[in-house]
Amino acid sequence: MNEIPVTERTKVRRLAERGRYERQEVYDIIDEALVSHVSVVEEGRPLVLPTLHVRRGDLLYIHGSPANALLRAARDRSDVCVAITILDGLVLARSGFHHSVNYRSAVVFGRADEVNDLEEKQAALDAIVDHVAPGRLPFLRPMTEKDIKGTLVLSVPLEEASAKVRTGMPKDEPEDYDLPIWAGVLPVGVQRYQPLSDPKNLPGVTVPQHVLDWRNKQTN
Repeated sequence: MNEIPVTERTKVRRLAERGRYERQEVYDIIDEALVSHVSVVEEGRPLVLPTLHVRRGDLLYIHGSPANALLRAARDRSDVCVAITILDGLVLARSGFHHSVNYRSAVVFGRADEVNDLEEKQAALDAIVDHVAPGRLPFLRPMTEKDIKGTLVLSVPLEEASAKVRTGMPKDEPEDYDLPIWAGVLPVGVQRYQPLSDPKNLPGVTVPQHVLDWRNKQTN
């Protein structure tokens, strides 16, 4: 399998056996997760921002307001670190010390480049919408040039990245397995609920099938 070259920044050191460097495995985590956290150091101060993202090929796209200080710092002069996590389960052990979580995470390092080409920018923004709400794009008003220019889009090459994964049951102390305490894993995932219609919808406009399909699709 095609692996991403390991660097000093991406090498998993603690619990190294959980490290993953296969490109497809890293990409799968990025593609499934909805939220990422982007961090930079600006004038000696750490900044972090939760945002939506999407992957297109070997590029990770993030977006936000052109007035956002963190994104401007990333655009102008800073490397970024993007952390992406999917929580799969609560690992309930026989002691508080050994409680943990099952998770899949990816960390990306790199320089963020501003996307100025309108066609690429619109494609990235459309891809973000489709990532969050699959199948919705054909039903929407097309983005205007004002919409596109009013959003800052950055791309980060996926050439310095790694993943870390935990699966399985609790790992207790040997003597604790004799205790009459329940232990195991409580699976968790993204829960979607009944759609709430905007009171400003026109009369007769009902919840479309693609939204119902998305609502009914559970993860994990």
